Amino acid sequence: METDQVAGPLLAWFEQYGRKDLPWQRDPSPYRVWVSEIMLQQTRVIVVIPYFERFLARFPSVADLAAADLDQVLHLWSGLGYYARARNLHRAAGLIVADHGGRFPNDIRQLQGLPGIGRSTAGAILSLALGQRHPILDGNAKRVLARCFAVPGWPGSGPVLSRLWGLAEACTPRKEVQAYNQAMMDLGAILCTRHEPSCDRCPLAHGCMARLAGEPTAFPEPKPRMTLPVRDIRLLVVCNPVGEVLLERRPPTGIWGGLWSLPECGPGQDAADWCRQHLGVLPHRVEMLPTRRHTFSHFLLDIRPLRVELQSESEAVADADQALWCDPHRPSTVGLAAPIARILREITDILPTAYNGEFK
Repeated sequence: METDQVAGPLLAWFEQYGRKDLPWQRDPSPYRVWVSEIMLQQTRVIVVIPYFERFLARFPSVADLAAADLDQVLHLWSGLGYYARARNLHRAAGLIVADHGGRFPNDIRQLQGLPGIGRSTAGAILSLALGQRHPILDGNAKRVLARCFAVPGWPGSGPVLSRLWGLAEACTPRKEVQAYNQAMMDLGAILCTRHEPSCDRCPLAHGCMARLAGEPTAFPEPKPRMTLPVRDIRLLVVCNPVGEVLLERRPPTGIWGGLWSLPECGPGQDAADWCRQHLGVLPHRVEMLPTRRHTFSHFLLDIRPLRVELQSESEAVADADQALWCDPHRPSTVGLAAPIARILREITDILPTAYNGEFK
């Protein structure tokens, strides 16, 4: 396979089989493409579509996003994971309004200077929305190029990544860049998949070096395996007499940064002592709920929730920006991590029947 043999067959395939009616492809403005590219990072298209549509309905422009409260942004992001993406999106929108007069930068260097926008994302925005010639190198493009040119090694390593960027630059045509970059992403998503590539239908099969070697799935090489460490966290499901549950805002960095969560109780701390210290009341019942495990990219988290019932209401939540009482029977309007939302849904099933219908 030569680099000048890629664009022609790929564009012809895209014309017939490519995806052309995704929500962000309708009126592909830089703002819409940007939001979609951030959401699509490590997330499948079918999952992203409803999130994208809700997000754009609430924040139809970069100015709307910049003016929004971060809680609103995180709420609409809840369930997508990798919440730093949402925080960076919000920060970048503020910078676009403050530093660029609300106009999306059309210079790739300025674009890469914004939070959460790397070289591939910037290239995708400018090529898909404005037709500028920039290569992309998302996960799909890495896989296609690694197989076509039999590039050994894990794409996350410096030398391999540099080699793939060189190939991406050489393969990207001077014209029809918008269609070409979308075609590259579509080929990786539809045919050149990770485990079961459909080589018999691939427009690049005639020159794909990995296929000709009889081992297409040997490229790209997987990330070196490592044993994920296990962390442990105790969370308190504090229920007051009217059936509300206490939530606290997480620190801006770390797991679930900036989201609302259940209060964390240190490993050596008693739940009753925590209630006396933070709420000024003692619980009349503490019950251990089933442990559940949540997988992050770099570690496993064992969540050990304790349901804590209070006999009297507490007025100790003084800082409304950092803590609040919520009604778990009603949809939350704040950003919640998916494991926390699941715990709250479970709590509604085990609250005493006498409480039902009597919430504030």
